[in-house]
Amino acid sequence: MLLKNRISIITGGSSGIGRGIALEFAREGAKIVIADKQETPLQGKYHEKDVTTPTTQEIQNLGADSIYIQTDVSDESEVKNLMRKTVEHYGGIDILVNNAGIHIPGESQDISIADWDRVVGVNLRGVFMTTKLAMPYIIKSDYGRIIQIASIHAFGGGAGPAYASAKAAVVNMTRDTALEVGKHGVTVNTICPGYIETAIQDYLTPEDIQSSLEKTPMGRLGLPKDIGRAAVFFASDDSEWITGTSLLVDGGACAKT
Repeated sequence: MLLKNRISIITGGSSGIGRGIALEFAREGAKIVIADKQETPLQGKYHEKDVTTPTTQEIQNLGADSIYIQTDVSDESEVKNLMRKTVEHYGGIDILVNNAGIHIPGESQDISIADWDRVVGVNLRGVFMTTKLAMPYIIKSDYGRIIQIASIHAFGGGAGPAYASAKAAVVNMTRDTALEVGKHGVTVNTICPGYIETAIQDYLTPEDIQSSLEKTPMGRLGLPKDIGRAAVFFASDDSEWITGTSLLVDGGACAKT
């Protein structure tokens, strides 16, 4: 097992990509804290239509150890509570996966300033806060890892000014944080998914989904497990000399750019 007994926090772990990462970590023996606003997984109209079992229960069904801590990553007091309860329960933090994110569609003239603040509050400010507040524990670990989940939209427009901008900032924050904590043996890397079959895609039309499929050279859309396996690599000893980088996991969608 690549992650046996490693204490991991996964934000947004109840659904979608976060759930996929959590299940792959469980298969590799990690101890997993699911941090999310709700424990019940989201169900989509296109994808994950039949997902009902909480992630913690699925992890326990795999024979791994997991707890759920209700957390809004845009709320400082709740993030502090997350760190405190994790350390009280497991004794430390080895791995942080900053996966929690939201998307509110709309171009600059459509999206409200309040919605801009919501998106950036979760997708960027939340990443900073969880990283900052977990860092004192992670640098004490013998194998500290921070993994950010951004998006292929970090490298181009098309997902709205708030989402694309926040994800691009996360990519650069990864580099900055990697410089800060490298002396402690901590690695910091970003995964940039393409289209992944999750409930968050509900705002799209069937035509949008077909277009994404046609733009993906591998001939299929991504699954949460695809991101989960990439996260396992970055969390494991196999990536101990890789830091400050971003990995596209998109079935080749960005290969033409």
